[in-house]
Amino acid sequence: MTDAVEQPGAAGAVVEVANPAAPDELVGTVPAATAADVGAACATAAAAAAARAATPAPRRGAALHRAATLLEQRADALAVQLTREEGKTIGEARTEVARAVGFLRYYGTAAIDACGEVYPSAVPGRHLYTVREPLGVVAAITPWNFPIAIPAWKVAPALAFGNAVVLKPSEQTPLSAVALAEALWESGVPREVLHVVCGNAREVGGALCAHPAIRALTFTGSTTVGRMLQRDAVERGLKVQLELGGKNPVIVLDDADLEQAVEQTVRGAMMSTGQKCTATSRVIVTPGIRDAFVEALARRVASLRVGDPLDPATDIGPLVSQAQRDQVLGYLDAAAREGLSPAVGGGAPERPGWFVEPTVYVDVDPDCTLAQEEIFGPVAAVIAAADLEEALAIANAVPYGLSASVFTRDLGRAHRFVRGIEAGVVHVNGETAGTEPQVPFGGMKASSSHSREQGRAAVEFFTAVKTVYVDMPA
Repeated sequence: MTDAVEQPGAAGAVVEVANPAAPDELVGTVPAATAADVGAACATAAAAAAARAATPAPRRGAALHRAATLLEQRADALAVQLTREEGKTIGEARTEVARAVGFLRYYGTAAIDACGEVYPSAVPGRHLYTVREPLGVVAAITPWNFPIAIPAWKVAPALAFGNAVVLKPSEQTPLSAVALAEALWESGVPREVLHVVCGNAREVGGALCAHPAIRALTFTGSTTVGRMLQRDAVERGLKVQLELGGKNPVIVLDDADLEQAVEQTVRGAMMSTGQKCTATSRVIVTPGIRDAFVEALARRVASLRVGDPLDPATDIGPLVSQAQRDQVLGYLDAAAREGLSPAVGGGAPERPGWFVEPTVYVDVDPDCTLAQEEIFGPVAAVIAAADLEEALAIANAVPYGLSASVFTRDLGRAHRFVRGIEAGVVHVNGETAGTEPQVPFGGMKASSSHSREQGRAAVEFFTAVKTVYVDMPA
């Protein structure tokens, strides 16, 4: 077989995808790959790698542009499918499909950017330059929370710069990744070059990372799994890129625009049901604005409508699965044991599906569980700080360093925040979430492998530099 999307695994096994808003509803199935299927996909990709590297860059880029057009034409249906398999609201699903289109277009153009440099030499008559060449076969492992955007931002640059790819999407949300692959295949990317293997993370992901044909691994997911994969990859000498967890703060200073700070904090904390690595989890507020901010935040969160994510009036959909809902509710139980009571929310509504109420806690101790561990749900903890310096100390006192934001009208304080915060992505007067494809994305500390994705950083990861010395005959 050439890929697990076309052929079922052992005994025709399939991965079943249920609707998080209506768990008894089957959204679709994909074939379940086995370790043998993964091996076949990797071997086929390795055999095709040389031809892929030799494919002219303009042709590679043109295929990505054609795939972007196909996704645009299918956007409405893809958004509905994405909502039904992952649970985010239909408006957010449409935005995510548009982001995938944007990644394909960006890397379709980046494929024909300059791919080397010329250097002066100390030796007369010597021509000294570099070229960038593809790595070969790249393994991409992607999570369930952005089931088409994250595969696009990994697969598109890998293909643009001449690699073959084996993609392993989350078994919870494989349908959107398969739809992305189908658009790429229809647009001229050979099936031998792009493979999708779906199934159990331990069996399928483990077999993929262990295959000798793999030259690089790009992974987005939990810190625990990412670090395990990193250790194995380093032992094998693989190039590795990890995007892991976050415990992202916003700092609201006394001079902030109250309405802007509240709205952007709510967007960062509650949209996508809080299920994103860049979600706002801690809200650090100084005394002069604290009471007005907390009151307005609680009122705004209480106004959010929880319900059917296909209804355009819904603000908050379900969590992706029962296990994810139970994890979030477990953190709410831990908060109660530590003496915290929610100002808003704090439980699960009485309705089918994996829903949790959008929840806000105030007067949270910065050292408690709620303020230290990644929750991955619609939960925000408000923490008091005397001033910017104390707020920075609190913000940095966690293992993670992915994204952070400050709200202030003072340019000097904004720059002090930018210099002092330990985060790879920094926002001023905006929510902690949100990326653009042309700039690097990634975190510090436990949030990454200290690598970056997107923009020119993708060129650096998905290619190897070859330095060339040419000495001219006398």
